[in-house]
Amino acid sequence: MTDALNFFRITTLALADSVNPCAIAVLTMVLVSILIQNPDKRKKVLWAGLAFTASIYIGYLFYGIVMIQFFKTFAGFLRENSGIIYNGLAIVAMTIGALNIKDFFMYKPGGVATEMPIFMRPKVKKIIQKITSPSGAFVIGFLVTFFLLPCTIGPYIVASGLLSELGILGALPWLLYYNALFVLPMLIIVGLIYYGFAKVDEVSGWKERNIKILHLVAGILLFLVGVALLIGWL
Repeated sequence: MTDALNFFRITTLALADSVNPCAIAVLTMVLVSILIQNPDKRKKVLWAGLAFTASIYIGYLFYGIVMIQFFKTFAGFLRENSGIIYNGLAIVAMTIGALNIKDFFMYKPGGVATEMPIFMRPKVKKIIQKITSPSGAFVIGFLVTFFLLPCTIGPYIVASGLLSELGILGALPWLLYYNALFVLPMLIIVGLIYYGFAKVDEVSGWKERNIKILHLVAGILLFLVGVALLIGWL
């Protein structure tokens, strides 16, 4: 598997994951909580946003390593059944992609494998409301990664499965790259709010207005990756 091929696969999957509306929604909740506690301290909002994003990055990197190790444990089976595994990963990508595309046409909050389940949202909101400082945002970020998994783990599973043949050390640079792309929208949002180009409620409103389009973009990217894997183009 060439580096160029890996680059295309991982970039596409990470970009599809990065536009997931639930990750953006959680970040805006964090920033709102900090702003309520510190209405005149913009730097505190900046550091809290960066701390939260950093904890998401580290948490997801850990999950990636765990998944790579899981796939590595079954390395013998994977080698003997590589065709089945690749087809399985392709079907997973296509299924999650189709569910996201479905959300564009028939949107319902808390969609399976596309958004955070409705029953989890009050719990997440309650946890986030306890954030009063950057250090708190960092610690709570690790807890929040667990609640984000239902809506973000799909593309990551596909990426981890594709990278598993490289082993943990070989896959680590790609996991670092994947997660950098995953948190990039969060960093952009934090920067826009800190420098005054946007307000938190404007970001939240933009997300709500464009939530169907975000699902459509993610869905198309995932579905195309799945098709390419299935027919042997990737």
